[in-house]
Formats: sequence, structure tokens, C-alpha cells
Amino acid sequence: MSKIRVLIIDDSASVRQAMTAILSEDPAIEVIAAAADPFAAARHIQEEIPDVITLDVEMPRMDGVTFLRKLMSQKPIPVVMCSSLVEEGSETLLQALEAGAVDVILKPRMGVADHLNDAKMRIRETVKGAARARVRTRSASRLNSPAAKLTADAVLPPPTGRAMSRTTEMVVCIGASTGGTEALREVLEALPANSPGIVIVQHMPESFTRAFAKRLNGLCQVDVKEAEDGDTVMRGHVLIAPGGLRHMMLERQGARYVVAIKEGPLVSRHRPSVDVLFRSAARNAGSNAVGIIMTGMGDDGARGLLEMKQAGARTFAQDEATSVVFGMPKEAIARGAADRVVPLSAIARELLQATAR
Repeated sequence: MSKIRVLIIDDSASVRQAMTAILSEDPAIEVIAAAADPFAAARHIQEEIPDVITLDVEMPRMDGVTFLRKLMSQKPIPVVMCSSLVEEGSETLLQALEAGAVDVILKPRMGVADHLNDAKMRIRETVKGAARARVRTRSASRLNSPAAKLTADAVLPPPTGRAMSRTTEMVVCIGASTGGTEALREVLEALPANSPGIVIVQHMPESFTRAFAKRLNGLCQVDVKEAEDGDTVMRGHVLIAPGGLRHMMLERQGARYVVAIKEGPLVSRHRPSVDVLFRSAARNAGSNAVGIIMTGMGDDGARGLLEMKQAGARTFAQDEATSVVFGMPKEAIARGAADRVVPLSAIARELLQATAR
């Protein structure tokens, strides 16, 4: 099996060295070159086309987003944006996703062993996911054995049976990863203002989800915000799990649902994890819930969606043709977790029909 060939573009020599070392530790990845700016990168691309590019945002002579737009209009290649920018640069990174970037990663912070190990794993998995991504032309506008892959058992015990009886309100739980930012935008933009309450886990770096939620809030009829501990799940509102640090779970208080934002280990190599959200919905909502798994690398959410279905929830998976990476939906379908497999354009309609009384 051939290796995934990666081109690194970053103006910092220390970052190029660190990224080369992190990626080269994985036997499935080969770094073919590391360029200091987009012009040097373009010369490398003329000689050998990489499978994936990691691209810095802020660089001299040409910024990363401008280069990305030119690249996607001429020679689409899966691109992962790599930035030290956190909240103050989130809008720029959202522009990059709109321009065709497959995913976003934060540059690893050196000196903090636990963080660095988590960062290494995420960087490698993101690059592998990008290599499987479907990209399309856009108009120009330390050597570690793999960490143990924990299941949701590390955070919540398995469901004990069918959950509480139905209430007057439904709750929709959505999980997504690679390619999910733009897919979620399409789904949420199609929903009316009185849509059922929605909770979402989208795999993202820390501090990025607030800007993502703010952007969606300006585009959609529903209200969208980054979830906080204790937020009520209400009709017409969408809560997006904070990225990177904690899990989001659905809890029931009487006849209403709230979200709990809690510490915990990586589950299915993610935090927040879709499996954790889905299991909490299976335990606490049962047939009051709808579960939807969308585009993404890996299998996070597949077990949880099956648990939701077994607890009485309606479940859906995005189809292969419209998924940027058909990983998470494929795994859920293989487990028999999805009642239906639907294209991206039909998810909003199916969601509304499934929650109608």
C-alpha cells in the first residue's frame, strides 16, 4: 500500500521540522517536501503532486487562504489548514474551509507532553482523513505506539434499556467530522425558525467552535451558539459542543433536556466525541431523539448511533456520494445503526419529518 505523500507549507523552520517529524513517525505517511512559502510550494507541486498539503495561514508574500483559493481553482488537492491562531483567527480559518480546505488543525505546542501527544495523534489522523477526501474545483474567489482507543464506556455506562417515555418535544443529535462544517451549514440553513432543539458534535480544535457557531447564527433562521454547561435544549435553538477539551452530553431534567459539558478522556480518539453524545441521548432521551451521523473520518458515533436506534430513536446516515469522507457514516451503516441513508440535501427534510408529531 502506497504512502500518503504530504507537502508541508509553513514559513517557520521550527514548525516545518516539527511537522515533518510528527508525520514521518507514521509508517503510512511520507513527507515529500517542506516549503517556506506558497511560491516554493508551487515549484514542488510542479515536480510532484502531493496527496495532502498542510498549509499555514499567515505567511509572507502570500497568505495561506489566498494560495488555497488559487490552488482549488486550478488543481484541487486536499488541504489541511495548520495555524497557531486560536479564537482571534477563527474567522480566517472559516474562510479557508469555505474556500475548500478539508480540515483545520492547531500547530502543536511544544513542552507540554500530554498536549503534544494528543496533537500528534490528531495531526496524523487529520492528514489520513484528508487523503480520503473528495475535493472539487472551486472558482477563484516522539515515536509513540497508537494511543488506546477508548469507547464511550470511559465516560458513561451503557444504556440499561429503553429510555424514559416520550415527551412533547423531540431532540436532534448530530455528529460530524471532516467536511462537516460546510455540510452542517447546508443542513441548518434549510431549517425553519421553529425547528426542534438540536445538539451537535463537530470535531474541531479548541476555541474554534465559538466562531463557527457565530457564523452559522448569522446565516440561519435557527439560533446557533457554542454550548455551555447547563444550556437548555429548546425549539429553534442549536447547541454546538465546544471543541477540543471536554465532552458534551444530553441530560434530562423533568420534561426538558439540558447539556452537560464535562471533562473526560479521548473517546474514539476524539474530545468531544460523537459516541459520548449519542450514548447520553440513548440513555436519557430514547424515542424522544433523532440521531444523524454525517461526513467524517474514522468511526466515532457509529456505536452511539446503534445505541440510539436500540433505545427507540430514529437514525440517519449521510450517503457516500455527498460525504467528503465516507468514514463515520459507512461504519454506522455497517453496524446496522441507520434506519435510512440519505443525501446531504435531504437531511433537513428527513429531520423535520422524523420529529413531527
